[in-house]
Amino acid sequence: MIKKDIFIGMFVGLIANIIGLFFATSLLGQGDDFTTVIKAASNEGFLGKLISLGAVLNLVAFFIFIKKRQDYRARGVLLITVFIAVFTFIFKLF
Repeated sequence: MIKKDIFIGMFVGLIANIIGLFFATSLLGQGDDFTTVIKAASNEGFLGKLISLGAVLNLVAFFIFIKKRQDYRARGVLLITVFIAVFTFIFKLF
């Protein structure tokens, strides 16, 4: 049961990050489509910042789970957020 809740939290965190990334590209992309903005961000070196902006929605999911006292799901969201932070850090180095 605990592993299932953590997995659900990780899944929700990943989906929230993808949706947040989509919203960030929509707002900052000046009307271009998703793939064009991602390619331009990669070429200009700010893809990591764009992914980090997408992780803002993880805060919403985290606090919803905390408020509902679903601590293990909140832990899963936190794990994905840390994973995204490490991924962004490594991506920025190379």
